[in-house]
Amino acid sequence: MRSLRVGLFQINAVVGDLDGNTDKIRRHLKSAVSRHLDIAAFPELAITGYPPEDLLLKPTFLEKNRKALSDLLNVAPEILLIVGFVEQADDIYNAAAMIYGGRIVGIQRKQYLPNYGVFDENRYFQSGTANTILRYRNVTIGVNICEDIWYPKGPLYHQTLDGDAEVIINLSASPFHAGKREVRESMLKTRAADNGTYIVYTNLVGGQDELVFDGQSLVIGPEGEIESRGKAFSEDVLVSEIDVDRVFGVRLHDPRRRKEKQARLYGGDWGTCPMTEVNLDGDGPVSPGVPRPLVRGPLTEPLTSIREVYEALTLGVRDYVGKNGLTDVLIGISGGIDSALVAAVACDALGPSHVHGLFMPSVYTSEESREDAHRLSASLGFSLETIPIDTLVGEFLNRLSPLFGNRGPDTTEENLQPRIRGMLLMALSNKFGHLVLTTGNKSEMSVGYMTLYGDMAGGFAVLKDVPKTVVYQLSHMRNLLHPGGIPDRILTRKPTAELKENQFDTDSLPPYEVLDPIMEAYVEEDLGYEEIVGRGFAPSDVARVIRLIDKSEYKRRQSPPGVKISMRAFGKDWRLPMTNRFKGV
Repeated sequence: MRSLRVGLFQINAVVGDLDGNTDKIRRHLKSAVSRHLDIAAFPELAITGYPPEDLLLKPTFLEKNRKALSDLLNVAPEILLIVGFVEQADDIYNAAAMIYGGRIVGIQRKQYLPNYGVFDENRYFQSGTANTILRYRNVTIGVNICEDIWYPKGPLYHQTLDGDAEVIINLSASPFHAGKREVRESMLKTRAADNGTYIVYTNLVGGQDELVFDGQSLVIGPEGEIESRGKAFSEDVLVSEIDVDRVFGVRLHDPRRRKEKQARLYGGDWGTCPMTEVNLDGDGPVSPGVPRPLVRGPLTEPLTSIREVYEALTLGVRDYVGKNGLTDVLIGISGGIDSALVAAVACDALGPSHVHGLFMPSVYTSEESREDAHRLSASLGFSLETIPIDTLVGEFLNRLSPLFGNRGPDTTEENLQPRIRGMLLMALSNKFGHLVLTTGNKSEMSVGYMTLYGDMAGGFAVLKDVPKTVVYQLSHMRNLLHPGGIPDRILTRKPTAELKENQFDTDSLPPYEVLDPIMEAYVEEDLGYEEIVGRGFAPSDVARVIRLIDKSEYKRRQSPPGVKISMRAFGKDWRLPMTNRFKGV
C-alpha cells in the first residue's frame, strides 16, 4: 500500500519577524522527524508572515527572507519540507519552496494574485506561469498556493490532469470572516471530488492588524470527504496518513477525468501550461523505514458561527496587543453593552489582570449605569477606577461660553463629554503604556453615531466590524459559556449614550433591527436605494441610513483598526472617497 504521512503545521507567524518565524518552523521540523513524517507543510509566506505589504519593497527584507529559507535546508533533510516564502528572481513572487535532502528541489509560484477586498498582491508580486510536479516515494504530488485552488481550471487542474498528481498540497493564508469556513470547505471538497485527488490544505492562524486567520487546516479525500480538520483560531499540528492507492480506484469510477484528457489531447490544448517534473525517488536520504500504523488525523468539530466570531475577536485582540509588544489594555466602561462585550473579549484574550476599566460618569449618567459598570468589573475580574467628568465639562463650557455667544445648546455640548473621556483615557494610556480599546460598533461606525477624538480615541477598535444586533448575540453567547459574566440588566437595557436627559439611540437612529440589515445591504452587498426598499424597508429609513453612511466617511478614515469579521469591513475592504458628490439616494 502506498501512503504518505503528512504534517500540516498551522503556525501563528508574525509579519516581519523573520528570525522568530524561522525558529518556529525549525522547532516544528525537528518534531516532524520524531513523528516519522514524509512531508511537513507550512502556510503561505510562513517565513515572512502574511501580508508583508510594503516590507516587500525593502531589498534588505527580501534578502533576510532568502537567508531564512537557506537556514532551513539541513534541519530535516529526510523530510520533504514545503514552506511559503518570497522568491526573488527577475521580479518577486509569492512562492512555495520544496526542500529535500538539504537543497531546494522545486519552487511553485502563485499564479492567481488576489487584488480585491483586503488583498493587494498585484501591487507587489509577479504572477507565476508554470507548475511543478514531484515524484516522491512513489507518489505524484502537486503544490499550489492559496488563491490558486479557488479556480476550477487553475494549477490544481493542470497538476492532476496533465501531471497526474495524486496529492495536492495547498499553502494558504486565508483570512476569516463569518461564513468563510463553510464556503472554503465546500470549494475544497468540490476540487477534490472533481479531480479525484487528495487535498492537503495548510492554513495560517493568528491576528495581523485587522485580519484574523482561523487555521482549520484540512485533509480531504479524493471523493470530497473531509478526513481531518485542524483546530480553529489556535496553532495546531495536524498529522494524518494518506492512503494514496485510493486515488486510482476513485478515478477508475469517474469518467470525467478520462473525457477531459481526451478533449485536451485531441483539441490541441495539451501542454499549454508549462510543467516541471522533479523525481525525488532514489535521490536523497533513504526513509528510515520505521514501522508505523496507518493513522488518520483528528477531525475537529467546527464551532458555531457566532462562536467563531467571538473567537476571532479574542484572537485579534490577543495578537494585536502581544505582537506589538504590549501587555495591558484600558477600556472606557459606560455600563452599556458595547463596553461590556469589549471588556469580556479583552479578559478572555489577555486575562483579567491585564484589563483596566475607567468609569467616567457625568450628570446624565444613571445610577443603573454606575451599578452595572461595577457589577461587570466584579464578575469579569478586571480593575475599575472612577473619574467623574462633571467639573471638567463645566470648566470647558465656561471657557467656551464667551465664544459660543447666544448660540443654544446642541450636539457640541454632548460631544464635549466623550472628548473629555477620550482625553482621560489617552492620558492614562500615555502614563502606563496601556492600549486603549475603543467600544464603538459597526452600526455606529457606519452612520457616524460616534464622536471624533472622543469615543473613537484609542488604539484598537474591537467591535469595528460587529453590528449592534450581533453585539447582543455575542454577549448572550459569552454568558452561556461563562454564566453571569455580563450582568443581565446590561443585556436588556435600552441603548443610550447618556449625553443628555432621557436620551436613547432610537432618538437619532432607526432601531438596530432595522438599521443593521439596511447597512449590510448597502455596505456589504453594494445594493442601491430602490433595491433595499424592495426588500421591505420603509423608504424613509433606507434614505436616512444611506445619507448617514455617505457623509460619515471622514470619521471612519480616522478610526483605529479593528478585527474584520464580515464579508466587507470598513478599512481595507471599503474605499469610499471622502470628497465625492455621488449620493446613494
